[in-house]
Amino acid sequence: MSYDFNADEVFEMAEQIERNGAKFYRTAAEAVSKPADKKLLTGLAKMEDAHEKTFASLRKTLSEKETGSTVFDPEDESGSYLRALADTRVFFEKEMDVSSMAQILKSAISAEKDSIVFYLGMKEAVPSGLGKEKIEAIIKEEMSHIRLLSKELLALK
Repeated sequence: MSYDFNADEVFEMAEQIERNGAKFYRTAAEAVSKPADKKLLTGLAKMEDAHEKTFASLRKTLSEKETGSTVFDPEDESGSYLRALADTRVFFEKEMDVSSMAQILKSAISAEKDSIVFYLGMKEAVPSGLGKEKIEAIIKEEMSHIRLLSKELLALK
């Protein structure tokens, strides 16, 4: 059975993923002792907060067609399903290796890459005319995260 999503649903997942990312960075910030590392990780958490707001803003610009249901859902179970999907696919709660800043950054880069793959897949699940092209904005945001994290990782070496 195929499950089509509209752009609104993908942006809802994006917001949840950004909330999960912010939590990841805040947890990592609590685990490190160097003030500079704490500052970087706290800054990354704030970036995730800002991206969540960006995605919420983009979501508000969607047309009625882009927010319309693609499946019959009288019990509104799709919202719970989407939150669970976002929680388990990217930045899910897992054991974090906080033995070094390098390991934290590597974990973050891996999660950001996973998020891009997730959004590319979701982009394919959104039918044309239901906001498929707007998913590209999410992908570009996640790519900028990888560039920043990679720069920080290289600076450690």
